Amino acid sequence: MTDTSSDIADITALDAYLDAHQAKLVTTDGSYALSVHGDIMVGTRRVPYHLVPDEGFLGKTAKWRKLDDAARLALVQERWNSATRARLEAHVRECAERVLTLAEQYELDPTGALQAFLAKYELAKRRCSLALDRIAALRDSHAATRQAEKTRNAVNLSLYPESFTLAQSMRRHFIAVLGPTNSGKTHAAMEHLAQAGTGAYLAPLRLLALENYQRLLDAGVAVSLITGEQRKLHPDATHVASTVEMLNPNRPLDVAVIDEIQLLDDPDRGAAWTAAVCGVPASTVYLLGALEAEPAIEALVKRVGGTLEVKKLQRKSPLVMEKKPLGSLKNLQAGDVLIAFSRREVLNWRDQAIEQGFAVSAIYGNLSPEVRQAQAERFIDGETKIVVGTDAIGMGLNTPARRVIFTTASKWDGYSEGEIPAALAKQIAGRAGRFGAHEAGYVAGLDSHTHQIIANLLKETTEPLPASGFYVAPSLDYLQQIAAATDQNKLQALLELFTKHINVHDEFFLPANLADQIEKARWLDALPLTLADRFTFSLCPVSTKIPMLERALQDWAQYRADGRVAPLLRMEGMGGRNELQYLEDTCKLYAAYAWLGYRMADTFPHGEMAQTLMQSTSDKIDALLQAQNTRRHGRRPSQDKRRQPGNGKPRQFKPGRR
Repeated sequence: MTDTSSDIADITALDAYLDAHQAKLVTTDGSYALSVHGDIMVGTRRVPYHLVPDEGFLGKTAKWRKLDDAARLALVQERWNSATRARLEAHVRECAERVLTLAEQYELDPTGALQAFLAKYELAKRRCSLALDRIAALRDSHAATRQAEKTRNAVNLSLYPESFTLAQSMRRHFIAVLGPTNSGKTHAAMEHLAQAGTGAYLAPLRLLALENYQRLLDAGVAVSLITGEQRKLHPDATHVASTVEMLNPNRPLDVAVIDEIQLLDDPDRGAAWTAAVCGVPASTVYLLGALEAEPAIEALVKRVGGTLEVKKLQRKSPLVMEKKPLGSLKNLQAGDVLIAFSRREVLNWRDQAIEQGFAVSAIYGNLSPEVRQAQAERFIDGETKIVVGTDAIGMGLNTPARRVIFTTASKWDGYSEGEIPAALAKQIAGRAGRFGAHEAGYVAGLDSHTHQIIANLLKETTEPLPASGFYVAPSLDYLQQIAAATDQNKLQALLELFTKHINVHDEFFLPANLADQIEKARWLDALPLTLADRFTFSLCPVSTKIPMLERALQDWAQYRADGRVAPLLRMEGMGGRNELQYLEDTCKLYAAYAWLGYRMADTFPHGEMAQTLMQSTSDKIDALLQAQNTRRHGRRPSQDKRRQPGNGKPRQFKPGRR
């Protein structure tokens, strides 16, 4: 599909109109809306706002998609113009005047109340009500005010770094090693780590923790592996390779390596990277990641204290955009990686690639790390010739890909289908042309439309990470402080207090997205469990979107409440799932039991068996994926005309290692 000149003109007109009127399109509550910003003067005080005007909702996502560009522009002009801005600002001014009047009358600080106007995804009337609620709360009786003060002081995020007493007592030197994919960021850091007397490698994925655990073992280092679901403990360990959430802030180290530091900006997991930078007690701390993380790193290191050295690396081999799109799967070549953005599409494209006579590895997020690694190893060893994967290949899997081909440039973000960010496109594309395996990496789109979008994304200057708003998740200690200050013992209420009423006056630190944890807390609070137990269950990596897993977690929590030992084998029928989906969910079930086994061994004593079953199920998934390569035509698809001449064996890729 191609854009006509009139389409381009309309799109340009819409963008220009939005820019001229200080507005931006956002999605909220499954709908498209206008988020507008500006400021008003109330007396001598400037009051900024960033809100969705009351007329700002443009319709549900499906309705918006049906509109052509001209209709979209017309709708935006109707909903946001000088008249609607005047109404919005009059409403905000009236509200701000009431806030300032109360503040003056009762000698209150109105800053927190006025900051209610800065919420780009929420309606103006809702935020005005919130501003008035905030100032009214400050006006409450002396006893209530004192109690509110005590609650806020229980968790003052401005003092978050100081809660890591060991790290704060040390003189730490941070070394940020930043660069694109395939720039060799990890090598020097891991060399220094291996030579250190004590150290830790903190990974974003179990897969990367395992890879660098093996790397340190191969270097003769006494190292333990610690992830949420897995432990390999060395009796004399000087080092640890772990997932970033497993940071031990109470063990002093010589060197620590924190990988994929740009994930500081992730609302779901970024809190773990904030905690690592604030709390890792190492004399030298390596921060490895993308170039756009530099301003965030500078701001955070300045806040937590320590010296900072920044090293910027270039990609080791060139990345080249193909002159034309792939066009058809008939043009696939050995060493290609096809990118899709859902499990269903990965399996669909995989089947089509098999029809073209290739053996194919499939890699997507629902697979366990062991299966993803096994599928990648088949490609590395030449057993498969093509990889079809999601953006799961963008982190932690080093494959000898010659070319990366995007089947689409759109991805579902949980609210709507939209164009992928430039940073993600670059991270995925960067997997092409691994240094030592190919002289260059190549990138293409499957069709001309996708090809052009990807080409443009790779040329974009990636937006830097913000230098404030670092996410923080509550520890059990934090929640117990809130409980002591408020006499509240319900986990759901404590989590909501943390997200809504803590002291975040400077917004340097912000509460992480706790929606999934709060959802679990709703039913956990009905059980006779300690706060510590409810908190642990709420963190168990079980998706509430998979009924079998959620029911298992609820049953396990009931076993804990009853003081009974939880059995490992709680299996159900296929429940309408195909064999592959069933095995994937079963693997997650064993992983969740193992996770609980490390934290509540008296209730979940079969953790080692869970580990064994998790591995055997992963092996079954890998075998099933591989069997599907041969099932269609009753032969190994890669062993026909693509054999190397003279030796009768498939070509072997010999890539370098990260």
